[in-house]
Amino acid sequence: MARKASSTISQEELYPLSVETARPAPADALDDARLLDLDVDEESPFLRGQKRVSVRRGALPRKTATRLSWALLAATILVITGFAIGALYRYGEHSWRFRVESSDEIEVSGLSNVNRSQVIEVMGEDIGRNIFFVPLDQRQKQLEQIPWVESASVMRFVPNRLKIEIHERTPVAFARVGSKILLIDPTGALMDLPVFGSKRKFSFPVILGMNLNEPSSTRAARMKIYNDLVKELDEGGTRYSQNLSEVDLSDSEDVKVLATDPGGEVLVHLGSSDFIERFKIYVSHVREWRQQFARLDSVDLRYEHQIVVNPDLAGPVKEPPMSYAATKAAMAAGVKQAALVSHSAPVPKVPATTAPVSPQSVAAKKKIAKVRRRKAVIKKASATTKLQTTSNTQSNKQNQTSASAATSVKPASKPSPAIPKGQDQ
Repeated sequence: MARKASSTISQEELYPLSVETARPAPADALDDARLLDLDVDEESPFLRGQKRVSVRRGALPRKTATRLSWALLAATILVITGFAIGALYRYGEHSWRFRVESSDEIEVSGLSNVNRSQVIEVMGEDIGRNIFFVPLDQRQKQLEQIPWVESASVMRFVPNRLKIEIHERTPVAFARVGSKILLIDPTGALMDLPVFGSKRKFSFPVILGMNLNEPSSTRAARMKIYNDLVKELDEGGTRYSQNLSEVDLSDSEDVKVLATDPGGEVLVHLGSSDFIERFKIYVSHVREWRQQFARLDSVDLRYEHQIVVNPDLAGPVKEPPMSYAATKAAMAAGVKQAALVSHSAPVPKVPATTAPVSPQSVAAKKKIAKVRRRKAVIKKASATTKLQTTSNTQSNKQNQTSASAATSVKPASKPSPAIPKGQDQ
């Protein structure tokens, strides 16, 4: 059998058809074959397999796309909100509705000893200013620099109102500082006395030993001693602190109080501790001491088993004299008279009122001056004659007075000897 010229072999030659397949299929069989899966046909080992066609999808996953859409929506809302806030800010910055026109738009509460004028003086820079540009923190610090102000708060209320709340200090005593008397709080802060004519009065003792130049921590330490002293003296409802006119804190190891009673004032040395026990000794024995001694000025109770009467012969150290105006203001504020006796200055004389001067009155005054000069000359002449007549007798009188003075001088009084506690001398 001769070979074919072509180099390919047909499928029929490799797989000869069987008899059944070679026969033509009936029409019914063809219809049934159409219902069969077309993919189950036998594939030739020499034919390429068919490629699977993949379903096309989007460039991003569905979740990522959802998140991006929400982010875009949020960014759009933020941009719109930012534009709205910017527009409102520009409107609030330039609108006249948010401007503090006068002091009537500044509300102040909590004032008792602080004047409203002092507060308005601090806030005066903000009148005519936009309310959103008022430096609240800076104004708060400036208000707390006022001596009577312990704390302050400044708030703004739209459209153009400011509200200030003041918390004032609570004084606990008077303080003698130089030639003035001030008020002092438990922390050592000094305040001016209320304005003269104020109806508010205080019943405090005057503290000695304070100084404006010393640091606030030093005054605070001294005020702690004072607070402990008052707490002990008023323990149990005794209220002994009301009988004190002065408290000397210049020496922390020796606290001295000026106690007053119907018999007078006595300077009592209480030391640095056990204030109530030592003061009770004074209260229980003061009448006996007044009977035993002609004069009772001071008592030293610092020692354990003895009492020294009148240890301060020179008396307490006197402070600089106070002016009449300062003394008057202190008395109006409630300072006790005993604390001002040794410090008060003489009352100045009130100047006489003057009337308008006429030319006739000027001539009359000149005549009166001439008469007075003549009288002065006559008095000088008479005085010289008297000196000449009495020059001989004056030397004798001086000798006599010197001899009498030598016999009448008495030795200075000395402090009484120590008295044991619990015994009478």
